[in-house]
Amino acid sequence: MGRLDSWAPGSYTAGGTTHPTLRKGAGPGVIVIHEIPGITPAVIAFAEEVVGRGFTVVMPSLFGHPGARATVRESVRSIAQVCVSREFSLFALGRTSPVATWLRSLARELHSELGGSGVGAVGMCLTGGFALAMLADAPVVAPVLAQPASPAPVGRARKADLGLSPGDLGAVKAKVAAGCPVLGLRYAGDPAVGTRFDTLRRELGDKFIAVEFPGRRHATLTEHRQQEAVDRVLTFFEQRLKP
Repeated sequence: MGRLDSWAPGSYTAGGTTHPTLRKGAGPGVIVIHEIPGITPAVIAFAEEVVGRGFTVVMPSLFGHPGARATVRESVRSIAQVCVSREFSLFALGRTSPVATWLRSLARELHSELGGSGVGAVGMCLTGGFALAMLADAPVVAPVLAQPASPAPVGRARKADLGLSPGDLGAVKAKVAAGCPVLGLRYAGDPAVGTRFDTLRRELGDKFIAVEFPGRRHATLTEHRQQEAVDRVLTFFEQRLKP
């Protein structure tokens, strides 16, 4: 039996853009946004844990081949795919990636179907900041930023940038000030994250919950998994989505 055989395949279209989706579980909605190179076995394993805690999980496939392992070859293929896509802003400062519009629509649709206080969203690496972008204009009440690494940390300004337009940053700050916390995960020495945690602390104050681990590894929930990181995310979802 394949790792994805128990997941229901589908697709979602918004603004003329369609992406495949995979869905499983019951309960409040959580959108798990994969990292490079795609929906790997480690991403699936994390998503299964979220399902197991009583949530409906939707995994959009934005690039890569679902189920493929995180090899160098798959990573190179995915990076090439992202680089030529207009949905992603890899180097722009102060700009929200266009794919956030599609993700926000997906969140609205899931919340409309399932109800409740809102939905959860977790982004990883390249997509780490997308959960924050979704918070700006979608019913997201439990945003998780796992090692946010976009825009590419080239130069001091990009290392600190959150990948949000000024308008979206203002909307995020307003929602956070109104009571929505943001959970962030990283290895303290991960160069891909740059100084974004400093920016998040400055912009969001004590509503930004930073969970940091020693070392220079990267993928806190998947390839370099920390059980404490997984547990903190699951607890965060339960507190925010099952009041």
